[in-house]
Amino acid sequence: MNSFKTIEWEDDFIKILDQTRLPSEEIYLECRDLESVAKAIEMLSVRGAPAIGVAAAMALAYESQKFEGNDFELFLSKVNDMCDRLRRTRPTAVNLGWALKRMFQKVLDSKNKNVSDVKQILKKEADIILNEDIAINHSMGMFGQEILPDSGTVMTICNAGSLATAGYGTALGVIRAAVEKNKDISVVSCETRPLLQGARLTCWELQKDNIPVILITDSMAGYYMREKGVDIVITGADRVAANGDSANKIGTYSLSILAKEHNVPFYIAAPISTIDVSAQTGEDIPIEERSKNEVTQIKGHQITPENIGVWNPSFDVVPNKYISGIITEKGILRPPFIENIKKIVSN
Repeated sequence: MNSFKTIEWEDDFIKILDQTRLPSEEIYLECRDLESVAKAIEMLSVRGAPAIGVAAAMALAYESQKFEGNDFELFLSKVNDMCDRLRRTRPTAVNLGWALKRMFQKVLDSKNKNVSDVKQILKKEADIILNEDIAINHSMGMFGQEILPDSGTVMTICNAGSLATAGYGTALGVIRAAVEKNKDISVVSCETRPLLQGARLTCWELQKDNIPVILITDSMAGYYMREKGVDIVITGADRVAANGDSANKIGTYSLSILAKEHNVPFYIAAPISTIDVSAQTGEDIPIEERSKNEVTQIKGHQITPENIGVWNPSFDVVPNKYISGIITEKGILRPPFIENIKKIVSN
């Protein structure tokens, strides 16, 4: 599966599938500097915590190649500035900071090397991060598919598939793995207002892989559970706190409450790099607020009265009491989350 790539190297640029143009157009951006990748992250051309981390690592490696000379301290300062710029693009996605910290540490560890060698080390590390993400998603999928029935329905929100990662996906990776095991799985995709990542991206991605999918509006989820039935809810996450509280696309919190009310298991699928042990609870997770135009406009067309007040948080937090388990590349974490997260992060 996967007939497309979200992000990849070309000879002289970074190629990014522009997700703002999907599903009507499959357009690829040619990013030839760090700023163009930063803008792609900010404008959601590339999105999803794992994919953002990969994009940031690649951007840092790409831009570092332009440095001239062999002054290590100056090079270190330039890399630090690049990290600062990328870190500002999306505050909630912890994989962004994780990838930048990993890349910066590679520079610090190479202080006795020639700058030209350090630049190659950064390029190699970005490649490793990209390939690791795909391998991690496959591993996550294999663990996760075991909890899916031989025949059943999975509900999800936003897009936690190949488009949100370097390939294969987190929540959708679990579904892909189940289908590859010949399980008869269908998907219910919540549209995911305000930017419709479920309607535009998840439906597009699943159709490409011939996985049955039904689209509903976010407000239909509870009634669908009651009338049609859902076996399991699986979503992605942009940050998981040390106690298991998980931040994901706005609407996930409501979905977790509906799942609890209808006795539907609710799972998060996220790599261990998404766990932020410095955040003790969901209260410590920064929540990005975005432009009111995302709510008041659709493709630039005003759909509300002018000058209406808008609150537009991009994410909400699911308390750990609503989460049945967190699917990772090392297995499925279950309550008590504080104890089991500490174990898996330290191993």
